[in-house]
Parts: sequence; C-alpha cells; structure tokens
Amino acid sequence: MASRPLKAALTLAAAAAFSLSAVPAQAADPDPSVWTDLTDTYTATGEYAYAPLAVADGFTPLACVPGVGYRYVNTDNVGETEAEEPAALLYDDGPNGRRLIGVEWIVPAGAGVARPTLFGQEFQGPETLPTPLVSSYTLRAWIYRTNPSGLFSPTHPDVTCAPASAPSTAAEPDWLAGLDWTELVT
Repeated sequence: MASRPLKAALTLAAAAAFSLSAVPAQAADPDPSVWTDLTDTYTATGEYAYAPLAVADGFTPLACVPGVGYRYVNTDNVGETEAEEPAALLYDDGPNGRRLIGVEWIVPAGAGVARPTLFGQEFQGPETLPTPLVSSYTLRAWIYRTNPSGLFSPTHPDVTCAPASAPSTAAEPDWLAGLDWTELVT
C-alpha cells in the first residue's frame, strides 16, 4: 500500500503533465508561464477573429507583408507596451477569409527611446515599417497560429502573400448588417 506522501507526489506529477500538455508547443518557446501572461492579450483580441470587427474598432488594414501577414493597425495603441493593447492584429488569408494569427506591439524608435521589453522578450528592430508607422521596435506574438520558429519570432515561415495582395475593402455581406456582435462576443 502506497503511503499518503507518495500518492500526493504522483497526483501532483500527473496534474503537472496534464497542464503542460495544454500549452501550445512551439520551437524556441520561452518559459511556459508566459502563456499565463498572454491571457490578457487573448481576452482583449479574441473577438477580432472576425476581421470586420477589428476595422469597426479602429484597426486599419495594411498590405500583406510576407512572413508577417496583413497588419491591422490601431494607431491609438502604437507606443503601448501593455499586454491587452497590441498596436496591430496579424491576419493571413484562410479558406473563409482573413484569419487572426498573431498580434504585434509597435513602439516608435527615436532619440532616447530604449528598446522595450514585454513578457521577458526584447522588442526587435528598429525596423522601417509602412507609413504611418516609420522606424519602430516591434514584438510579435503568434498566439493564434503555431509558429515553428517560436512564439515571439519576428516572422512566420508559413505566412505568404497572394500576388498583388491588398487590404480587404470588400463590403460586409447584407446578412451581417443586422447582427448585434456585442452579444455574440461577450
């Protein structure tokens, strides 16, 4: 008969194994606890899986960049380093339209601006981004699509752009016009 401490240790080991299996696996992952830190990001951005909701909330779509996707930028969040306020949502073309694949924080680089950190990660850059973003530090988190290069990799090897791709300007279908999306996402 096993002693009580042994049973407790085995139970704890099993629980730890199950909890770690729920964390998405990515190459070069940071500490698994970062997924807990990203909870605020998921909560703040999950409703934007449907891209027109992002546009309705002030995110402006930009042209596709290979390895990054379509940036939908909210200029009010540029310069923010709060988990729940990414400056850009990253989309890729899917079989049913745009699909949310990641988020990006953007901080303009300038004289006296130190390289920011978030989630224990230093921002990349500075890199030159399309107008109106100019030279900026960036941090991307591929939280909605596993990136074999890593959760915070600057690019995603599976994200490509269709020839002559441009931001979607398609009108919202008529059947969506009467829906109250706030009831569906809360």
